[in-house]
Amino acid sequence: MKQGTMNILFFILKTKLLKNGEAPILMRITIDGHYEEARIQRSVLPKQWDSAKGCSKGKDRTAKELNAYIAELSALAFQKHKELMLELALITPKLLLKRVFGKETEMRTLLGTMNEEIEKMKKAVNIDYAPVTINRYINVMKKLQKAIPDFYGKEDITFHELNSDFIATFDLFLKTEAGLCRNTIVRYMKCFKRITNMALAKEWMRKDPFYGYKMAQDETDPVFLTYPELKSIMEKEFTIPRLALVRDIFVFAAFTGLAFANVSTLTKDNLVQDNNGDWWIRKGRVKLERRHRASSVCNIPLLPVPLAILKKYEEHPICRKKSLCLPVICNQRMNSYLKEIADLCNIRKNLTTHTAKHSKIYI
Repeated sequence: MKQGTMNILFFILKTKLLKNGEAPILMRITIDGHYEEARIQRSVLPKQWDSAKGCSKGKDRTAKELNAYIAELSALAFQKHKELMLELALITPKLLLKRVFGKETEMRTLLGTMNEEIEKMKKAVNIDYAPVTINRYINVMKKLQKAIPDFYGKEDITFHELNSDFIATFDLFLKTEAGLCRNTIVRYMKCFKRITNMALAKEWMRKDPFYGYKMAQDETDPVFLTYPELKSIMEKEFTIPRLALVRDIFVFAAFTGLAFANVSTLTKDNLVQDNNGDWWIRKGRVKLERRHRASSVCNIPLLPVPLAILKKYEEHPICRKKSLCLPVICNQRMNSYLKEIADLCNIRKNLTTHTAKHSKIYI
């Protein structure tokens, strides 16, 4: 029985006979060389089965009812195949079998699936995913919500509609319309590709739309401060408390080389004293720390400057309330205030929390 490239075969499983001696009957659907099988919840004695015709040889009522059911399944498979063709769906044997046996066969859409994944990630925030990672996926989805209507003329698309042409168009959209730099585009595309990889694994699509797409990043020169520049910040008298706080946190990060996420989550449990009485920071990267990877832990000596900063804030209300070493504000506000500090210290560099981490190499 054929319809285009589809083949239907009914056969029995002789190797797994039931207690009554009958063999279970299976339905196999093959499309373009790919096949899936499913039991039809019927059985027959092996000697009563016609392998060539895929039906029972019997003439009794039971045999006739079985053959009628097999013919009904075959006709239903052709009908569902036609329906899927009208839907312009990616027809797979698994999808067709689900339609035949009345199982859930909702066509998965890109934005719908992405939203589901983001909601799952939110439930695992600060466990498996950092807030910044979740925000990146949200930003990617927002950009897709703008690009999809322009390319496809509708608000959402099924995975089988996704192709390499749209990937190239979306790349251009991020560069021109969104005004993103190459490295940010690559980070966004990696989030996008994770969703399509999941769709491929679950057979919601057959072809990888990212095939041939290059995710090469541009090399960047990190912004760092020389010691004289850092010293000018350290010695500057700030009358505004918020700037003094941000300066201290920045200096602490510069002397320890810790990233913003690690500084903001530093607790007294991360401070250890050796046999010589010297203090050390023993801490891992936040992302790996949450996954309990011991190899991520590093030991950083506490020099007099960062040690004095810790001492300065140990009785701060926020530190006492949250059991933290420093009252760190959010990254966005930190970067905003650092620009003020740079202006006040006559530093013509784009000062951010990342600058502190990179500056450790040079002090």
